[in-house]
Amino acid sequence: MSIIEQAARRLEELNRAGVGVPLKLADGAGAPARADAGLPARPRLAEAPRAPDVLPPAPPSAEPRVDVVIDIEALQRAGQLVPTNTRSQQAEELRSIKRPLLKNARSKNASEERLPLIMVTSALPGEGKTFFSINLAMSIATEIDLSVLLVDADVLRQEAMERLGVGPGPGLLDLLSDPALALDDVVQRTNVPKLSVLRAGYRHDLSTELLASSAMDKLLHRLAHDHPRQIVIFDAPPLLLTNQAKVLAAHLGQVVVMVDAGKTQRQVVQQAFALLEQCPIVMSVLNRSSEQTAGDGYGYGYGYGYGA
Repeated sequence: MSIIEQAARRLEELNRAGVGVPLKLADGAGAPARADAGLPARPRLAEAPRAPDVLPPAPPSAEPRVDVVIDIEALQRAGQLVPTNTRSQQAEELRSIKRPLLKNARSKNASEERLPLIMVTSALPGEGKTFFSINLAMSIATEIDLSVLLVDADVLRQEAMERLGVGPGPGLLDLLSDPALALDDVVQRTNVPKLSVLRAGYRHDLSTELLASSAMDKLLHRLAHDHPRQIVIFDAPPLLLTNQAKVLAAHLGQVVVMVDAGKTQRQVVQQAFALLEQCPIVMSVLNRSSEQTAGDGYGYGYGYGYGA
């Protein structure tokens, strides 16, 4: 007897015993019995929710915060270095000038000596210190692995922020006089990548004393240690007009003295450098030199001075 005949016979026996299940065909005619006939129905799986016809908007991408929008075209018209003009003669001159400064800032124990903190000053007004401070900051901002903070430390004139189009507001002096203010409350991020600015702040009768205070020393310590990839540039007052530049220079690692080649007398420059004898590193930059090839720019004077 074949296997099929045995199965048919067994099914017939089950039917006679009342145990078998009548065959039910899909079309009402004859069809093979289902293997799971007579078993409890399997629970149906819940269908996956249908995707909505309109997807919700994607979360906004994290973009750097911008507090101040600098007018790049206006700066360029004023002769300043801008990030979009990196192949000019001016840009090349700034590359030559900044390289030794950055080498010092990256040297061993640079943070302990505060070498990432650079003060730009001059003997007298009108020698191009603010113009140079902004250009140096713009040039350092193009470095691959560095950011730069430009501090308007000329608390009487506050010309650097004016040239950048940064309006009045709390800044350095307020940070030193108000313990409730935090550094992040007053630092302004700009639309120039890796460039931030710090205003001089509101005028204070004791501005020189604030710059010489322990609060200033703590702030400079934090700037030198907490951000190892950041260079801080201080646009300071002229040396021979107030005590503020001398006080500030005593706290910083590097000083750049702008000298107008066509105007500043030798004895005036000597007086300015005499005030910086205790500063670790002093460098001079000759501005408007007759040895320049063309246009506005700098003549680079190497002369380093090392304090005792």
